[in-house]
Amino acid sequence: MTTQPSTIFRRSLARVFRLFLFLALSCATVLQAGAQAPASTPDNQGLKPILNYISSAWDTLTRSMTDCETVVDPKLKAAPVLYLPAGFPEPPAVEKLATECNVRVEHLPVEIHHLGEIDTSKIQPHGLLYLENKYVVPGGRFNEMYGWDSYFIIRGLLRAGRVELARGMVDNFFFEIERYGAMLNANRTYYLTRSQPPFLSSMFVDVYSALQKEGHSDPAWLAKAYTDLEKDYDMWNRDPHLAGGTGLSRYYDFGEGPPPEAVQDETGFYRKVATYFFLHPAQADDHILESQPGVTLPSAGSAYSLQVCDVSYTMARADCDKRREFKLSSDYYKGDRSMRESGFDVSFRFGPFGAATHHYAPVCLNSLLYKTEKDMEQISRWLGHASDAEKWSRRAENRKQLIARYLWDDKAGFFFDYNFITAQRSSYRYATTFYPLWAGLATPEQAKGIVKNLPGFEKPGGLPMSSEDTGAQWDLPYGWGNIEMLAVDGLRRYGYNSDADRVSYEFLSMVAENFRRDGNIREKYNVVSRSSEAHVELGYQMNVVGFGWTNAAFLELLHGLPKEMADRLEKEQNQPLAAAPQ
Repeated sequence: MTTQPSTIFRRSLARVFRLFLFLALSCATVLQAGAQAPASTPDNQGLKPILNYISSAWDTLTRSMTDCETVVDPKLKAAPVLYLPAGFPEPPAVEKLATECNVRVEHLPVEIHHLGEIDTSKIQPHGLLYLENKYVVPGGRFNEMYGWDSYFIIRGLLRAGRVELARGMVDNFFFEIERYGAMLNANRTYYLTRSQPPFLSSMFVDVYSALQKEGHSDPAWLAKAYTDLEKDYDMWNRDPHLAGGTGLSRYYDFGEGPPPEAVQDETGFYRKVATYFFLHPAQADDHILESQPGVTLPSAGSAYSLQVCDVSYTMARADCDKRREFKLSSDYYKGDRSMRESGFDVSFRFGPFGAATHHYAPVCLNSLLYKTEKDMEQISRWLGHASDAEKWSRRAENRKQLIARYLWDDKAGFFFDYNFITAQRSSYRYATTFYPLWAGLATPEQAKGIVKNLPGFEKPGGLPMSSEDTGAQWDLPYGWGNIEMLAVDGLRRYGYNSDADRVSYEFLSMVAENFRRDGNIREKYNVVSRSSEAHVELGYQMNVVGFGWTNAAFLELLHGLPKEMADRLEKEQNQPLAAAPQ
């Protein structure tokens, strides 16, 4: 079981960073104000203003290789560079982009077949990786096409009838697999060491089903999808992505040391990590190592010093112990990077700061791989390949049994992650317990156990990520639209429609209320206070405006509401706003 940070530590961090956070949020609000919808909703307009905002956002968040804005990286302050795959002919659109946007165009030094084949530290400066088609970005600091974000964005695009844009994004991921070795975290050179949660088969199946509804079938695209999806699936099912001898998979980043985007964009984060381990040595678990003259340690990144002094209440100089120097271990950074592959950065779910992420077989990843296996079974049947379909069905059933064996806790009524190093199941209650319902692998009894736990987990604004308030954005009190979508889908799949309606309404009404107050949609919300104000202490500290998957979640959850509840939500928008939560 993981212990949350001490109250003293969290309060001290809050004091140090309160002014910085206030200024950052204030600046973000000012910068966005001119482009966002008005903060007050016109009388009797109902949900029209927020739906118009979402509709227009699909275009404002769309990027392409003909747009100067595409190459900008808010996370790194460097001149823009666009990288093409090794040996790839320079398209005319790129030549035009280079001229009109003053963008340097380079080729990657080698062909890439698998993640980990290229040392990204030798690619300087870092830059954008070329993609053939338009794509929708999350927004703000996330100005590239992200792996798992895109699944939810594509759900929103399909709901909005933007099928061709959605198909182009799926093709971009196939291009990544063929040219960059895998579906990437996102299309930047510093992401060539890791993937993200494997939602790609779900993206393809959803888009192909939408095309079928329009009367289109494309056997050639089906065959291409099968080949590329199988290659990406294989990455998760061989070392180093295997979770020991469990038969399950884990997150694993091929890079070493601190990731460059975190060093430059998350000021002081690793210093806060070191401080936490100084103050909580029982949880340090060799994540912090003291430097010794002449001794080579498995450490990386910046050095941090620790010196203990007496408190002096006079003009006399305080006596101090000798200053000692420490670094975070290489294994800590491997866990940190792997946490970023999971998408849940930062949470204490895999130990403090996610430092042991690579030691776990996670519920989310293995549920997604089960879903991939079921999707590949479906694609095989569409292709008329019955023997392949049976192969994928057997794989899915085997994974389902392993998930039940290692990840299900019948007494608690929760799916938990499994630490294969210590051979212990976690007890950290996390919203990924709903993934097996979404994927359809939970038994009716398991689903019933999870739903029985809803009253103790649910908050006024929907479902939080966890029951632990750690100061991290992927823990209590924050809720995220993408996870609300998956949870609601899972509840509906097992027939718990009244619970799904209630959770949907809580989240929708919170997002709509905050939209009326500040005129935009955010990446996350405080589901306890029902506020868009985020006082995140660990990791990047802004609450990004946009926002791709929250926009999609609003459309999807609204579509699933019964008419009487949707009408009630509509009428609420015409009522005076309550005072903002403090």
